[in-house]
Amino acid sequence: MASLALAAQARERFAQVACDGLPALASAIQLRLEELVEQTGSGRDTQARRDAWVAFRERGADWVRRTTNAWQGALQSATATPARNTDPKKVTFELMGKDVVENHILSSRLSLSLLDHVSWELSDLRLRVQHLEATGDLPPNDILRPEVLAQQLVAQWLACELSHAAWNLLPDVWPQHLAPVLVEAYHAANVLLIDAGVMAEIDLRPLVRRTEWGGIEPFVSARVPVQASTAPPPKSQSTRTVPEGESLAQSPQRAESVLGELMRVLGDHVSEFKPTHQRAPASVLSPALSNALRTSPAGLQVDLAADPLADASQAPAQVRQLASSLRQRSAELKQQATHSSEKATIEVVALMFQSILTEERIPAVIRVWFARLQMPVLRVALAEPAFFSTLNHPARLLIDRMGACAMGFDAATLNGQALELEIRRVVQVIEQYPETGRRVFQLVLDEFQKFLAKHLTAPDATQRVVTVAQQVEQRETLAIQYTIELRNLLKDMPVRETVRDFLFKIWAEVLAMADIRNGPQHADTLALKRSAADLVWAASAKPTRHERARVIANLPALLKQLRTGMDMLGLAPNEQERRIKTLSDTLTEAFQSRTEPIAQAHIEALAKRLSNLEDYLVADEGELGGLPLDAVSIELMVGVDASSIEVLADADMPSPPPSAAWALLGHLQLGAWYTLRHNHRVSQVQFAWQSERGQLMLFASSDGLNFLIQVGRLAALLAGGELAPQEGDALTVRATRDALEKLSAEPGRLLG
Repeated sequence: MASLALAAQARERFAQVACDGLPALASAIQLRLEELVEQTGSGRDTQARRDAWVAFRERGADWVRRTTNAWQGALQSATATPARNTDPKKVTFELMGKDVVENHILSSRLSLSLLDHVSWELSDLRLRVQHLEATGDLPPNDILRPEVLAQQLVAQWLACELSHAAWNLLPDVWPQHLAPVLVEAYHAANVLLIDAGVMAEIDLRPLVRRTEWGGIEPFVSARVPVQASTAPPPKSQSTRTVPEGESLAQSPQRAESVLGELMRVLGDHVSEFKPTHQRAPASVLSPALSNALRTSPAGLQVDLAADPLADASQAPAQVRQLASSLRQRSAELKQQATHSSEKATIEVVALMFQSILTEERIPAVIRVWFARLQMPVLRVALAEPAFFSTLNHPARLLIDRMGACAMGFDAATLNGQALELEIRRVVQVIEQYPETGRRVFQLVLDEFQKFLAKHLTAPDATQRVVTVAQQVEQRETLAIQYTIELRNLLKDMPVRETVRDFLFKIWAEVLAMADIRNGPQHADTLALKRSAADLVWAASAKPTRHERARVIANLPALLKQLRTGMDMLGLAPNEQERRIKTLSDTLTEAFQSRTEPIAQAHIEALAKRLSNLEDYLVADEGELGGLPLDAVSIELMVGVDASSIEVLADADMPSPPPSAAWALLGHLQLGAWYTLRHNHRVSQVQFAWQSERGQLMLFASSDGLNFLIQVGRLAALLAGGELAPQEGDALTVRATRDALEKLSAEPGRLLG
């Protein structure tokens, strides 16, 4: 019980320090909003900024109070005994509205941003609390989890009637002003436990377990039971697989543990790497080392063929030659270094690239170009020690992105050559600008991302699927926009509920379908728009004989047009007849009504507005949700063969995915390979495309089948481990792990 009480005290200390920092955060927010108000911009932007500033000035103090109470409430629930052996059959189901989804996205982005800054202190505190409580991991609602803090921040922001738009004006405030507060809070909790004698020194080596391929893998406390892949690896790959129990949810925590362990090893043996030591900046690099690096401004040069693409059979020999030259060059550079931190940096980078160059799943012709990145990366690591401690350094991200794509391609294909040419171009650009460091890596990373966006959808079959998916999203967005506009047009008209229901649920879909197929001003589309106005008039009161005669005369043509529209949606004949009968009964009631009819001028105004409805639609309004998304509906909508498209829609989810699952979407990488388990089948798929509004994602398999997945369903697949990365860790994380293994066996090589 004493250990549980101590863990509770640590949480209380953390919450106290975090809450004490909220007023300063509110002041920073107010100051930032004031700065935005002073900036020039369009009238709309200026007004939005001023509204946000006024709103926060009035409600900022309330937000601080509410958030403080919410965090304290989370503290109480975290210290309560967690429920055990929850019955999986007792599951509640609920629909997730647009606001709920957007709130999840905001809180997930914030928690990921915070995690980048607090991961070191959080990792230590997590291990100490787990040691005290003898549990596998922190409870899902634990105040120590960044996602719990972020969720409460967002929830209380909206509870104070502060808008999403105002929140989105502050992307730089949260990491700059909230992250330091949380780092201090985590540190305070760690100090409390250290003073109490809890794991004063954390040694992660006992927690590192060896994998089947001989490497080491950091301990991961949160285990997600996911069935291991039994599918054969893609062509040109070895049999290395993701370890059993692997899921995307574990990758960030495991990667952070690897980097944290590296920093601890460096701190144990190199004083400059200790957190309390002020490390010398790059400008005071050892003169001899600086001169040695300048003598080869384009990185390491060896005698290679002028064009490695000309004879790929020579690539393995070239890789071996490069690896040998790199080892020799690293040894020479270490002799020129005078600071221990420089020697350690040279050694770690060398070990990382040794691992990368022995990665046989990357074709040798690609490894030739990876090898030439070692010297540019070494320059960056010497100038920026953060390269070793952060997952988001552009040099690390570039290598990871290129490696993830290269592991799944066949070098003999046209696509393989296109990827190889792009990687070659990227490396040559970096070699041309060796002094620019981080900036050039960020530049080529952005260019590589653009290349992937174009390259992955280049094949004709994939391009057809992308075109269809874009039309699906556009059609769904239009349907919601038409519904909103129809509601606005009819809100002050005495229109019967049956007619409203038909227009909102059926006819808005019909208009969107016609818009996609024919265009908004096509004669057929305009006729369908006019039918909406005719139906509204026909279903209104008809007190005069002349009006009733007119309805009778026009009714056959109107009903035919309604059936035409419902045919476009693919509604079954019995469903169409049910709808027609309901409308016919409404028209009969209108004949008998003696109330005031809708003025003809209003009907004409409605018809005119409908005919040009696209002029009034808001470009960024709406989300997917109405269409029964499947291959049949796609064929009906855009008139193409959808046999090569497997659709996984939100409607097929047994329950909404948990909020934590939405954060995993941010870890998906374009071009990376994943294992998808669906319908008792395991497929190796590559993330090829994401729609403009982020509602649809396309995963292409090597056998020609394309999986079009709606965003909610994708979050559910990630949460359940049914979509998992083929590689448990990014390339640089695996390389760091291999370097750690060698350093653990021979730590003296850091300075030798």
